[in-house]
Amino acid sequence: MDRLPVAGIDVGSLSAEAVIMRGDEVLGYSILPTGADSRGAAEKALAVALENAHMTAGDLAFIVATGYGRISVPFANKRVTEITCHAKGAHFLFPKTRTVIDIGGQDSKVIQIDESGRVVDFAMNDKCAAGTGRFLEVMARALEVDLEAMGDLSKKSRKHLVISSMCTVFAESEVVSLIARGEAKEDIISALHESVAERVSSLAQRVGVLHQVTMTGGVAKNEGVVRSLGQKLGMPMNIPPEPQIVGALGAAIISRELADGAGR
Repeated sequence: MDRLPVAGIDVGSLSAEAVIMRGDEVLGYSILPTGADSRGAAEKALAVALENAHMTAGDLAFIVATGYGRISVPFANKRVTEITCHAKGAHFLFPKTRTVIDIGGQDSKVIQIDESGRVVDFAMNDKCAAGTGRFLEVMARALEVDLEAMGDLSKKSRKHLVISSMCTVFAESEVVSLIARGEAKEDIISALHESVAERVSSLAQRVGVLHQVTMTGGVAKNEGVVRSLGQKLGMPMNIPPEPQIVGALGAAIISRELADGAGR
């Protein structure tokens, strides 16, 4: 049977992603800011992904929504938690994955999965911005640097500094004090990456870290955090070509499974 295209939509607090798949092939995807309108962001993300796939919504056999704003996607056929979707997406990209570390805009998660990609256990930090993309965004503003440039800048660090506070507000005060003291931005950024890695590695110890480790979410694009976290965990990490779409990819894979089960 020829498989029909399906979609997965991941509506996060900061960004919305959509993935269009047919079989094992990704036909198109999108990454857009969520803004204040989760439903509007989901609609636009799907529209852009469909345009990139040269398709229309009428071509889709099934749609699964996930993420913080999944309830705001009324046109989805099913809604699934982001824990399950990140596990599915990471396992699809790297089948030997046993631990998934997802650092998103507002929370961070460590997910242990089995050989088939099913969730065995997980731990989540969603009560505090420390160890998330929001934490780095606030610090980038305080340092007056581009968020995307932080990974490269941290590689130039020559002096070890420590950010002792896990609280975003107090950590920002520490950063301001370090700037006033004349410390180099590169060294401060490296210390911030160490702080994020410390928070996430502590979370990881709660569920146990099994090889292989795959990192997902926008912070996986930051080489400094990836390097620091790898050192703390004592193992390398798989980084997807586009780590921000892994949740939407997992949702699309579930869409495909449900469409196949329904005989569509």
